[in-house]
Amino acid sequence: MKVIIVEDEYFTAKGLQTLLADTDPDIEVLAVLQSIDECVEWFGSHAEPDLAFMDIHLADGQVFSLFDRIRITCPIIFTTAYEEYALKAFEVNSIDYLLKPIKQTDLQRALDKIKRFGHNGQVGGQAEERQNWMAKMMQALNESQASYKSHFLIPYRDKLFPISVDKIAYIRSENKGSVIVTVDKSEHFVDLSLEKMAQDLNPKLFFRANRQYIVAHSAIRSMSVWFGGKLTVTLSVETPENIIVSKAKNREFKEWYQGAYLPTNNQPIE
Repeated sequence: MKVIIVEDEYFTAKGLQTLLADTDPDIEVLAVLQSIDECVEWFGSHAEPDLAFMDIHLADGQVFSLFDRIRITCPIIFTTAYEEYALKAFEVNSIDYLLKPIKQTDLQRALDKIKRFGHNGQVGGQAEERQNWMAKMMQALNESQASYKSHFLIPYRDKLFPISVDKIAYIRSENKGSVIVTVDKSEHFVDLSLEKMAQDLNPKLFFRANRQYIVAHSAIRSMSVWFGGKLTVTLSVETPENIIVSKAKNREFKEWYQGAYLPTNNQPIE
């Protein structure tokens, strides 16, 4: 089976390639594409693969816009970091999805499903069904935003103190947990990973800048171009080190700051 992977996170793409090789040695990965523009170019100059794995959020937008630009008839398995409850509403036989981080058992299930339905399981062959599925996808993703936390409870001895997310300037990873730093410069350790914190925060208000930091939109004071196409972000409160946004996330960050793009904060960050 010949497949392509559409994924803009390097380590996520490499991890999926390894899982595919371990699950089915006969699978050949033809290409790893990182953007919608790359997909348009690749499909325009190559024969379609037997199967495509597509991340929902890419650096240049949501992958759904790809289907407005080109016709794709091969089966597609979408990958996403959103919780399963938000996806059950639109699970249909014609496509499948994998939740990140991807497990080998889930990958095997999805591959078996594609093989069971054969080419009749294609996304592109049923245009109306595909559009209905995408509409349900967008509705579920929008509705899932209502589940984001408005407060965190900070334990101290026998008490719990609430911190409003409106008061958070940034969050940094520390000792397998996270430190919440508020606009008044107070620091509070919570026994939650940065990945979990990102899942609990509204991605319109917070951005996962890198492996160590989540920054609040309201706390950003300036940003400067750094070497290698990176950005350094300055906040309203001091940080222990420079907060660097990678070249790969540069465009996404600027679009997020201008309110033009909704990032996937809980994806693994390179």
